[in-house]
Parts: sequence; structure tokens; C-alpha cells
Amino acid sequence: MVEAAMVDVFVIGGGINGTSVARDAIGRGFSVMLAEMNDLASGTSSAATKLVHGGLRYLEHYEFRLVHEALAEREVLWAAAPHIIWPLRFVLPHHRGLRPAMVLRAGLAMYDYMGGRKLLPPTKSLDLRTHETGKALKPGYRLGFEYSDCWVDDARFVVLNARDAADKGATINTRTKVISARRLDGVWQVETETEDGTRDEVRARLLVNAAGPWVDEVIGGALGKRGAHNVRLVKGSHIVVKKQFEHDRCYIFQNSDGRIIFAIPYEHDFTLIGTTDEDFHGDPRDVRISEQETNYLCAAASEYFLNPIGRDQIVWSLFRCSPAIQRWRQRRAGGDARLCAQDRRHGRRRRSDQCVWRQVDNVTAVGGIRA
Repeated sequence: MVEAAMVDVFVIGGGINGTSVARDAIGRGFSVMLAEMNDLASGTSSAATKLVHGGLRYLEHYEFRLVHEALAEREVLWAAAPHIIWPLRFVLPHHRGLRPAMVLRAGLAMYDYMGGRKLLPPTKSLDLRTHETGKALKPGYRLGFEYSDCWVDDARFVVLNARDAADKGATINTRTKVISARRLDGVWQVETETEDGTRDEVRARLLVNAAGPWVDEVIGGALGKRGAHNVRLVKGSHIVVKKQFEHDRCYIFQNSDGRIIFAIPYEHDFTLIGTTDEDFHGDPRDVRISEQETNYLCAAASEYFLNPIGRDQIVWSLFRCSPAIQRWRQRRAGGDARLCAQDRRHGRRRRSDQCVWRQVDNVTAVGGIRA
């Protein structure tokens, strides 16, 4: 009997986390194989707001390290892939019934400083009564602030990570599901199955579960640990409407519930508006935008735009399901340690959205929710 091939690292999941792990590991000299049950970026990684940003709203929750680390990567990624990542200017109108102008200006000054900004232009104040970005807004908005972040073609970014990993020697298998992974004599025995039913087995020294919203499904199914409830699922939805303004800036709008939404030029002729953020209970494959989310986004955008956004203007919708760790905990018993890279607040609930937990022989990565 022919012995199964051996790799150093086996990655489950072909989203941005999985392909980034594969690219990083192969670049460090490890042998790598990745299996994605569908296509690359077929889940969460192709349905976000498509921004490379630090999360301005997290500053008021004192998540300074999270914001700093995210911002520090912004210009690094821009330099690495300038053909699919480029700078955007965001306009934040001051809403007199919400956060004071001084608070917004102070927060944006911190945002400029914390990210080690070198090439992106700094924040500046705008008179929306005369500036071109004020023409699309209701007359009551007079003061605004303009700051920098970046846009990314998220699906292509995933594919480029996978392509670069493959060029360096990694094996990238799409349409390939991991159906079993068992630890035997210190080595993982991983069994995969393709769409046509072909099965294969590979051995791995380290297993990385980067399955996104299917993290628990992998733990409970392939790894055989039934009843796994390590993540909660969060749904984020966007609506796409016909172009609402002619300039190339984006808007970030504050809402009375404390959340923010973006309005971003999209595919030349459209405006992308989102996102929502609500718990999801069900199969990630069945995630859809709800009527409540649609009404919320229309109302939030209409609070600012001169021309109200109605349901009849929606061309299509984007929606994704992301995993989030609700609470941080660390257990030393049995050699299990959960190490949360980021632990951030949202509203009144504290949650950890970016976590890695490991058990000596395997690693589970849960990607952070980006607006």
C-alpha cells in the first residue's frame, strides 16, 4: 500500500485567512496543501464592504491596539498589490444630533497618527455647503471631515494569495472537501473528497482550520468533535443602488443607534451601501438579506442623502456570514489555550472577533469582522 503524501501544513478553507496562511507558510519554507470545498473566496471573503481599514468606530471603545495593527497593514498591502488596492477618501458629515464635532476631529487625528501613515493624505475639514461632496447631501449638513483608507478587490486578493502560494510550491485544491481528519501517532491523517467523489488521503504535521463560518462544522464533522459551539455567526448585508453622486469619494454616515454605514462608489455605475451587523442562526449557505436589514439601510442612507433611498432603487444585494468569538477565555487544562488576537467591543456587548486557538497539533483561525 502506497503511503499518503506528507506535508508540513494542511489548511482547510480558501478564503482570505486560509490563502494568507498558505502563502505565509510556503514562504517560510514549509510544505503546504490547502483544500477549499467550493471556490476560492466563495464565502465571506467576497461579500464584505471591500475596505482595507482600521475600524474608525472602534476607537471610542478604546480598541487602540486593534486599530493600530489594522492601520499598520494598510499601506503594506497597498504597496504589495497596488493594482487591486488603492486609496479612498472618506467624507464623514457632522450630524448635530450625534457625536460632537470636536470628538470626531480628535478621533480622526488619532486615526491618522496610530496607523503610521506615510503616503496616504491626512484628515481635513470640509465646508459641505460649498464642497462638491455636499451636493449629494441634505442642506442641513454643513461641516464634514475627510480622511483616508483603502479599497480592495477582495475576491481577487484571495485568488492572488492562492496563486502566489501555488507559484512557490503550495498545492491549492478547490472543489475539495475535508471529510475526515484524525490524529494518529503524532500526524494528522486527512481525507478529502472532490465533487466527482474522488477521495484522497494526505498526512500533515499541522492542521489549520480556516473555514470561516464553517469552523464549527469542520470541528464537529471532519474532526469528530460533535456539538462544537466555538463561534457565533454574524450576518452583514449591503444593498447596491444606482450611482448617488458623481465624485470619487466615499461617505461614512453615523446612525442614531451608534452604528455607522458606508456609501461607496461601486463598479462605476453604482453605490454600495452597508453594512448591517446582526446575529445569524442557521446554515451559512442559506444567509440572505432580510426585509428588516433592507429597510434599515434605506432609512440610514436617506437620513443623509438629498434624494431618499427606496427599496425600488435596489439593483442587487450582497450578504455574508462571518464567525465571531463572543467571549475571551483561556484554558490551560489539557494543553488547550485560546489566544485572542483582538478582543473588541461592539455596542454594549464585548466580543472577540479575531481569534486563534490552538491545541498543540492544530490551529483554528477565526477572521475578524470588517465593516
